Amino acid sequence: MATRAGSERMVEVALAAALAGSEVIRAAASGPGGEVAAEVKGRSGDYVTEVDRASERAVTEVLRSESGLPVVGEEEGGRRAARYWLVDPLDGTTNFVHGLPIVGVSVALVDHARPAAGVVHAPLLGETFLGARGAGAERRTDSGSIPLRVSDRDPGTAVVGTGFPFRRKDVLARYLRMFGAALERFEDLRRPGAASLDLAWTAAGAFDGFFELGLSPWD
Repeated sequence: MATRAGSERMVEVALAAALAGSEVIRAAASGPGGEVAAEVKGRSGDYVTEVDRASERAVTEVLRSESGLPVVGEEEGGRRAARYWLVDPLDGTTNFVHGLPIVGVSVALVDHARPAAGVVHAPLLGETFLGARGAGAERRTDSGSIPLRVSDRDPGTAVVGTGFPFRRKDVLARYLRMFGAALERFEDLRRPGAASLDLAWTAAGAFDGFFELGLSPWD
């Protein structure tokens, strides 16, 4: 099992990897004009671009060279082991394709089925969320860093994040019931479109909660 010191070191590895993938995304976002070509992976609305793949290659190269552990990525897959990396190289691909800056790179170390260290970086927003088991978690921006702390607002004044089940139309009726109940209970709902960032913002207290159906492990 990972020690605290080992997990802290792995956070630095995850951060380096996430920043490598983010450089790919930033370069593509600031490149010459023209739309990013997107392919439909499976269900309508579930896209992948060459930027997703290039970011995953950049992330994977750092993780393998710095840790030697196997990598499981959203685009290329991989093999799970007692300890392995779990990667979403571009969370919010639809946002990226449409020119919305709410996208993230998510890198986590899984140790015997439990998260031990993780980083979520928002390359177009300048925010980084990182933490290690037993060592706390923080939010970094250009102006400094602060510890992550969940909100303690009253539910009646809460703003809660959500994500629509666009891949799972079979659960749409269930989701709409949840959506209606949440909108009645809370002050308001938000749908940014990148679950890794939604969860990070919840950990930081920017959102007072978050719910979504059908998320994948890398989210």
